[in-house]
Amino acid sequence: MELQNFTIKQVHEGLKNKEFTCIELTSAYLKQIKKRNNSINAFILIDEDGALTQAKKVDDKIAAGGKLNLLEGVPCAIKDNILVEGLVATGGSKILEDYTAIYDAAVISRLKAEGVVILGKTNMDEFAMGGSGETSKFGPTKNPHNIKMVPGGSSSGSAAAVADNQCVFALGSDTGGSIRQPASFCGLIGLKPTYGRVSRYGVMAMASSFDQIGPLTKSAEDSALVMNVIAGEDKHDFTSINKKDNFSKDIEKPLKGLVFGLPKEFFIKGMDKDVERTILEAINKLRDMGADVKEISLPHTKYALSTYYILMPAEVSSNLARYDGVRYGSRANAGNLDEMYIKTRSIGFGDEVKRRIMLGTYVLSAGYADDYYKRAQKLRTLITNDFIAAFKDVDAILTPTTPHSAFAIGEKFDDPLTMYLSDIFTVSANVAGLPALSFPVGDKDGLPIGLQVLGQHYQESLLLRIANQFEISH
Repeated sequence: MELQNFTIKQVHEGLKNKEFTCIELTSAYLKQIKKRNNSINAFILIDEDGALTQAKKVDDKIAAGGKLNLLEGVPCAIKDNILVEGLVATGGSKILEDYTAIYDAAVISRLKAEGVVILGKTNMDEFAMGGSGETSKFGPTKNPHNIKMVPGGSSSGSAAAVADNQCVFALGSDTGGSIRQPASFCGLIGLKPTYGRVSRYGVMAMASSFDQIGPLTKSAEDSALVMNVIAGEDKHDFTSINKKDNFSKDIEKPLKGLVFGLPKEFFIKGMDKDVERTILEAINKLRDMGADVKEISLPHTKYALSTYYILMPAEVSSNLARYDGVRYGSRANAGNLDEMYIKTRSIGFGDEVKRRIMLGTYVLSAGYADDYYKRAQKLRTLITNDFIAAFKDVDAILTPTTPHSAFAIGEKFDDPLTMYLSDIFTVSANVAGLPALSFPVGDKDGLPIGLQVLGQHYQESLLLRIANQFEISH
């Protein structure tokens, strides 16, 4: 069969009406992956046998007259830091190149219970550390819109796979913008849920108080359907929230009467003028749809990037201590224990991971923890309070997702500080634990541009409604 730009609902209706079989559909996506993966490098691992086995189960259920779940038979892809039992899980790192997951992450258990078809594991920046998809042990992922450009990171393979019709939807993880930035660069809907909304059980920890799993999809409706499955409390993750919502319920409601805040701190000097113009044009379209927009101030968010790049490496240095050649990962041959530790981590970790471990160890060290780590934690509270105060007057907050569109592969790779600045608009949501969503609103020279919308805690449904209404008005 010829692949189309399928959404989840289109796949569901096609299977239900027997327009194609699940095996035909799955085979078409596998063919697309094999055809394109050498160029795009979106997939680390392709589970052809597992995908076709699940597809046959779906076809057998249809033949027996069974009622399909909405996600049943839908081909999807999973970021390689999310465990899928029996599949290699590398996190994009050499140190885990031979590790096979022995259990399913909570989100995978929920997707499997719905009957999805998992096509494989997607490429990513090593241990989710990177904003371009270039730090992976498996080489850089390419942007399907222009293979000379990055797709964004760290969920690079997940975004590229959806944008290139190699799957219908994908899961990524977002620690400082790792779903929203690649969604913006690849022209997708990327949702970072409220912290605790989705279980982190079975996800390789990068920075535990920031990490969240979320969907990368072609439409807001698809994102809502995935969230209906993966969100909810999990006994294995004590930070998960006992709150179950129907994210699709209000997605068709108009925007009339809503008030959006436009923070002056998010329109900064040095921002790409074409991106700024496109974002402001999109905001005017939201006004035309009945929403009111007013300028607000989030005074402490100017410290969000600095706060993030102190707290995140501190948690990284703690979480990655387990990869020592004894408990997890590969082991280097050495003459004694200390030498083995050093050699294993030196060979197994890439430069960006080493950089963040060293930064984190420094800010936690005796004599510096009070000056850096504790002060950053206090700022985190102030930043969160800014948002809480703003949401007393507005329903949602609008910002650019990134200060520029996708940049060339290699352009920022040797300049980590410039690379970190790409996160300037996205990190605040993670610092405050808020839900945030990026949706496409235009392009520059054929490269997509995303608008970010942030909401109060647990207001993912509102964000999806805004994105959906913008989508259907075009």
